[in-house]
Amino acid sequence: MDRTGSSAVERLVYTQLVGGSIPSPCTNSPCTSLPKFVFKAEGIYAIEPCRRRLLPGRIVGHMKTFLAATLAVLLFPLCGFAADKPHIVLVMADDQGWGDMAYQGDPVLKTPNFDDAAATGLRFDRFYAAAPVCSPTRASVMTGRHPNRMGVFKWGYPMRPQETTIAEALKSAGYTTGHFGKWHLGSVRHDSPVNPGKNGFDHWVSAPNFYDNDAVMSDEGKAVQKQGESSFIAVDDCLAWMKEALKGEAPIFAVVWFGSPHSPHQAVEEDRSLYADQPKNKQDFLGEITGMDRAFGKLRDSLSELGIRDNTVLWYCSDNGGLPKVGNVGGFRGHKGDVYEGGLLVPAILEWPEKVKMPRSTDVRCNTCDIFPTLLDIIGAKTPSPAPLDGISLLPLIENQAPSARSRPMGFWDYAIKGIRTPSAEWMGELLSAQQAGKDLPPDETSRDAAKLPDPSYPLDSFPGHSAWIDGDWKLHRIQNQKTGEVKWELYDLGADPKEEKDLASDEADRVASMRDDLESWLTSVVKSLNGEDY
Repeated sequence: MDRTGSSAVERLVYTQLVGGSIPSPCTNSPCTSLPKFVFKAEGIYAIEPCRRRLLPGRIVGHMKTFLAATLAVLLFPLCGFAADKPHIVLVMADDQGWGDMAYQGDPVLKTPNFDDAAATGLRFDRFYAAAPVCSPTRASVMTGRHPNRMGVFKWGYPMRPQETTIAEALKSAGYTTGHFGKWHLGSVRHDSPVNPGKNGFDHWVSAPNFYDNDAVMSDEGKAVQKQGESSFIAVDDCLAWMKEALKGEAPIFAVVWFGSPHSPHQAVEEDRSLYADQPKNKQDFLGEITGMDRAFGKLRDSLSELGIRDNTVLWYCSDNGGLPKVGNVGGFRGHKGDVYEGGLLVPAILEWPEKVKMPRSTDVRCNTCDIFPTLLDIIGAKTPSPAPLDGISLLPLIENQAPSARSRPMGFWDYAIKGIRTPSAEWMGELLSAQQAGKDLPPDETSRDAAKLPDPSYPLDSFPGHSAWIDGDWKLHRIQNQKTGEVKWELYDLGADPKEEKDLASDEADRVASMRDDLESWLTSVVKSLNGEDY
């Protein structure tokens, strides 16, 4: 049904949809009435009341945007840009293991900037990726939800457009938003329904997957040939955007996702030469991490040069555990792709000088799903969606007021399915050639169909793959054979046995039964989300 109004809420909904400022009073002098707003099934209009003339900014047919904007306006304070809102910069590595840091004891690796950040801010010593591979963990950062809830099972699966992202939430709270580097949550082509711009980012220079030196990047859908070390490509683009953004009043939300140290490893000579005494297969791997460290150092130092470091939340982590053969998982069991600790634990550091005034470390178990609710808590905002979150706010921990243990268990589920090939260099090269010829290319079919819900629905009584439930120091594994449906259970006391070497399932039958019920209840919730019940 059509509806007309000009309340503060409606004006703000309009601005969220249009992406501009609140419309000025009527231009038909001497009338000074504020525009009226017409909410129609196909969009929203602003109308000069005396002329009944449509003002610029008609929005057509994007129900997700309409609903997200309306929810955000109703749930966020109507106070404009708060001067004390911190800037926020999220940085993520690609395949850096828990032990792939000098500060974690690696005897060879050189990471002076990461080391300094860990010695200055809040160091998380038990920080988990929500999944043991890349795309799913990135979806957890964007939504605060386990990635299987939105069908991001493995690498290459796009994030559903129905999800509310942290970029959309912060944008609705007055932030200007940018994404730089690896995306891997869908196509980064112009018409993609799942590119960063369609997920709340005002500006983006992104790659569909990991990217190497001298990469071709997508600048809001336009293929651009870049020059330089891969991590510096993302940092330099981010800093150029930040300098312009700081000319305005809006606080900044920047996401910088490196493509390193994902294979194939191609360090620049400046970084590779530091490890000339190492085996050839490790020289480029270690060099990529050092290159990433240098880029992180430039970003970190630039926050001071821009005069914003004290009130900037700079949060660093990796997307999954360490690589086999070359990576360092810190002695934990497993590696990338495993639901054991070595596949999930990642390095993580948070700096926020205004709040974290003294260096600290914490063994509280935290998760990439926690980033979304923590950032909302930091700016004093409510969750802009009724869909269940899997993360918790870490603000009490950041403010050194948290208990010594996590307040809520964590669930993991590596679904038994293959990933989707996403050849970034190949696809970006094709896009560059097409655009140079005056053409453009459509997004891939998987990205185009990202909003489709499963039909038939997934069953609520089968959870194939490897899942786990961490409650306190206890970790229960559920391993379901995809072919036979047979389920194997393992239980470990991570406090006494952090390397998961001694299975206690047969000795702790009551604990297994209790944790099994909790895990399977959570898995059922995830499947309901997967089937679309949250939308």
